[in-house]
Amino acid sequence: MARKRLQLGQILKQWRLVDDQQLEEALKISKGSRKRIGESLVALGYITENDVAKALASQFGLEFVDLDQPNVIDRDNLELIPQDMVKKYLVLPLGKDGNTLKVLVHDPMDINLIDDLQFRLGGKVELALSAKGKISEYIDSVMSDVKDSIDKLTMDMSVDTSMDMSLDSSMDQSIDIEDNSDDPNQGPIIKLVNQIIAEAVNGRASDIHIEPFADRVRLRYRIDGVCHERDVIPKRTQGSVVARLKIMAGVRVEEKRIPQDGRIKMRVDGKIVDFRFSSCPTYHGESIVMRILRPDAAMLGLEKLGMRADTLEGFQKVIHRPNGIFLVTGPTGSGKTTTLYSALNELNRPDRKIITAEDPIEYNFKGINQCQVNMNMDPPLDFKLILRAMLRQAPNIILVGEIRDMEVGEVAVQAALTGHMVFSTLHTNDAPSAITRLIDMGLKPFLVASSIQAVLGQRLVRILCDHCKVPDSEPDRKMMALCGMTDSDLEGQTIYKPQGCARCGNTGYRGRRGVYELMFMNAELRELAFNRAQVSKLRAAAVASGMRTLLGDGKLKVLDGQTTLEEIARIAQVEGTVELEDDDLAA
Repeated sequence: MARKRLQLGQILKQWRLVDDQQLEEALKISKGSRKRIGESLVALGYITENDVAKALASQFGLEFVDLDQPNVIDRDNLELIPQDMVKKYLVLPLGKDGNTLKVLVHDPMDINLIDDLQFRLGGKVELALSAKGKISEYIDSVMSDVKDSIDKLTMDMSVDTSMDMSLDSSMDQSIDIEDNSDDPNQGPIIKLVNQIIAEAVNGRASDIHIEPFADRVRLRYRIDGVCHERDVIPKRTQGSVVARLKIMAGVRVEEKRIPQDGRIKMRVDGKIVDFRFSSCPTYHGESIVMRILRPDAAMLGLEKLGMRADTLEGFQKVIHRPNGIFLVTGPTGSGKTTTLYSALNELNRPDRKIITAEDPIEYNFKGINQCQVNMNMDPPLDFKLILRAMLRQAPNIILVGEIRDMEVGEVAVQAALTGHMVFSTLHTNDAPSAITRLIDMGLKPFLVASSIQAVLGQRLVRILCDHCKVPDSEPDRKMMALCGMTDSDLEGQTIYKPQGCARCGNTGYRGRRGVYELMFMNAELRELAFNRAQVSKLRAAAVASGMRTLLGDGKLKVLDGQTTLEEIARIAQVEGTVELEDDDLAA
């Protein structure tokens, strides 16, 4: 008879690394945060990640590899697995024997990972174990070659680089970083631009900012909504770098007086990545911003947006309705487009016709008719003109990038009232404000009341790094007050704070998730809208009918161990607490 496998906690106890009391404490945290017991023990500081990995290796009868030891991995073997798989799955190849590849992983229970590896690599996979953080640190150290190469390039630029533009002008708008990065004939400006883009993509950046000043050119990457400075561009290369990016974006190089917009398509680490290019004249030269458009962001799936089960259920009901308007509100960069694209991806079926009017088109969808707003035409191809044309195309679902004025709003309302489902965005602070905003635009209150089905308000908050977050035993009292959280809310709960590690770039956060409030229109809300009620009355009625506010959803994410009080206070606060003094908060 097969011997019963010992549980992880039993192994650690046998090794005298933990005792019964510590195990019981870790179990409580695991139940509250859905963490595994090993992760909870590490978070409490009782054991290390290496201890957990050794115990897992013993539990499953696998080899343990200590990455702290020198030369345990032959770098020549790193080519056995594609780089995108190494980063995505946090795995390292150790060697190959015939048709069997030995792979270093951190979770022997991840069956999907093993299946994917065997399918994509076309052979058998033998597992070895190491700590997740150690694997991540090793991968980061290997990938840091990109960062080092940028530093080397800028140090080597000791002469005027304007001569390189003769090389740049012959380059095609679409470029493959991997194919060209080692080309000895490639000019230093081309190499520098390619390396900046590669570093931004590999570093999970959403935007690249190139900003000229009197004595320097500042380079910043926006990661998880926060800008991080990377000051590496010599001032003397400013003109050549900007000109190179303009050529890639397909805009006029010689035009420096007016803003210009363009697009760049590049292959980075085997994946095609789109960039939205924008230039703006400033006092010391042109400022460049490139938005990195990752197609996988729009294909997340509704389940991965971060909605709680009840909000997701309501969201699903709304988007499957046959007619009406569904609005997503929030400031710029709050994830509105991603939410709507995820909904369209869910609804995109052969039996439905979907048309969009966008400015600009960020992601291309198969099976969806997408129209680009173009204000440079005569007459301009604006939202209103596209919308009117859409209605003659017999669509089931219409997406309008943004309701900006009364004319677009009126056409959207008429489309909703004539049997179409209309999705759109609006720039308001919360869901109830969308109603008053539309009426303030000039739309008739009875049309707004009858056409709106629901409004989703959202923000994005940074998520704590699972690898390094630690329990917060003494949360900031001021932050608690701003979030409307009391000591009784924290009873029996463990909240966490950031610490910082190599995996998250020492920020303590890795990734972002949505915070939502979903307001369904009911008879009471329609009556208030018809009577031009104030936002406060609309909000009170929405909460009374079951709407969970942005602040309420954020507090639940704090209690779930996903984010921090500081992050929630940044996007939503209890009214009337902003001017409280520290003495008042302590009272």
